[in-house]
Amino acid sequence: MLVTVGVWVSQAAAHAEPVGPLYRLVDTAAQRLATAEPVAAAKWLHGGPITDPSRAEAVLDAVAADSATHGVDQGYVRRVFADQIDATEGIQYTRFGQWKLEPATAPTAAPDLSQSRTQIDGFNRAMVEEIAQQWDWLHGPDCATVLTDATDDVAAARDLDPLYRHALSAATRSYCPRS
Repeated sequence: MLVTVGVWVSQAAAHAEPVGPLYRLVDTAAQRLATAEPVAAAKWLHGGPITDPSRAEAVLDAVAADSATHGVDQGYVRRVFADQIDATEGIQYTRFGQWKLEPATAPTAAPDLSQSRTQIDGFNRAMVEEIAQQWDWLHGPDCATVLTDATDDVAAARDLDPLYRHALSAATRSYCPRS
């Protein structure tokens, strides 16, 4: 499954041309969401819970610390990443539900969870950097419009299905605090 995610990322990136200031941030959020597939598979096969409060808190602490080095409000970044974590868990719950209803579709192999977490950590750092670079857009009067455009463009470039489109909207819902 990890290979599938890598192909998905590479193919979409080859076709995607950033068209707005929030495109890279939203695109990285979509790539991070794609890690839900191998993570769900690993948790399914090893009986792990979908929610992992200690891992979530470690992620939130890490992105808050990273945001401080970029001079970005830590509370804002924690809210953004809490939404991202919730959206990722939502995808995992959906997959678990599908696999319970259709056991033949359940994964029989999964990459080691540490591989996915390494990818996630890289996406997190890239997202914090993009948040810092696009701070004025994220807090400007046109944020909602620019975010909608970026979300639509990423969804089209990556050919997101309804689940991932919904998850991407949930993951980005706190990007524009003024709207």
